[in-house]
Amino acid sequence: MHPELTALIASIQLADAAAMSRARARQNQLTKPVGALGDLEDLGVRLAGVFGNEKPHPRGVAVLVAAGDHGVAASGVSAYPPEVTPAMVANFLASTPAGPGGAAVNAIARTVGARVYVMDAGVNAELPDHPALVRVSVRRGTRDLRLEAAMTQNETEELILAGAALARRAIEDGADLIIPGEMGIGNTTPAAALTARLLKVDAAEVTGRGTGVDDAVLARKVLAVRQALARTTTTQPLSVLGEFGGYEIAAMLGMMLQAAACRRAVILDGFVEGSAALVGVALAPALRDFLFPAGECAEQGHAAQLAALNLKPMFQLGLRLGEGTGGVLAAPLLLAAAATLREMRTFEEAGVPLGD
Repeated sequence: MHPELTALIASIQLADAAAMSRARARQNQLTKPVGALGDLEDLGVRLAGVFGNEKPHPRGVAVLVAAGDHGVAASGVSAYPPEVTPAMVANFLASTPAGPGGAAVNAIARTVGARVYVMDAGVNAELPDHPALVRVSVRRGTRDLRLEAAMTQNETEELILAGAALARRAIEDGADLIIPGEMGIGNTTPAAALTARLLKVDAAEVTGRGTGVDDAVLARKVLAVRQALARTTTTQPLSVLGEFGGYEIAAMLGMMLQAAACRRAVILDGFVEGSAALVGVALAPALRDFLFPAGECAEQGHAAQLAALNLKPMFQLGLRLGEGTGGVLAAPLLLAAAATLREMRTFEEAGVPLGD
């Protein structure tokens, strides 16, 4: 393993238990019935553990969209052709009357004041120069996971470190909430393969319809995952990622690891992000403390990922777009959870009598 990656993994420590204990005690004294803010109370306490303060004050929000193509897409596992990936990268970067970017993630990010970063992690096209495009591609798309390892070990580690570098940049720019996002036609297929191997379940249990494919394409997709899983019995996390993953998935893993190492909160979007999180927690169990799932997405297998991670989603809106859209939608909930814990007064501070 690359020494920088080894050091990054080793640097991730558990959430601050003492800060969480103080936050819980404060939460129970705030001017409301205990538990009246529901899951926001638990989210606030978890944020206290992330930031090491019983009055957490996260501010900037950044969504880091990594784009990459997949060799398996040529087998017809998606409702859309691979040419959509570079077209969507151009859309993320486009100039529109509303501001930079014409995709869903751009529109949602503008509404919550989040900054969008775009990475070419391995798009199978010659992308035009753009000052806002972060270029880290080592190859134009992965290899076909049905037939061979999708990525080499060196490629896998290089993309993880590239994702970590982009997360550091976003944090230096002021982000306290990091949202890994992705774009890549066919990428729910490698995500399903990763999930099936790491959770030790059959492909059909965690392979869904992705872009909304019909029954025939779904059957082809399940077969592709089974063919990939049959090639190798490896269970070592980085090896699993290299065999079945994608460049954008590796980059998102790096984003998560770096954010946790810097003690920032990571908002998980959906199924593809969940597959990266499974790899990450297998490598560094303490990473789990820094993960905040946005919502349970419509993709089959996401619920199994969340159950394995023992994490509760914030909402269920039937999202299945990717791009980090669900993560951006969840950012205001986390900011609100922190604000209530930080800014509400206790009964004593407010002079409100509790009676005998």
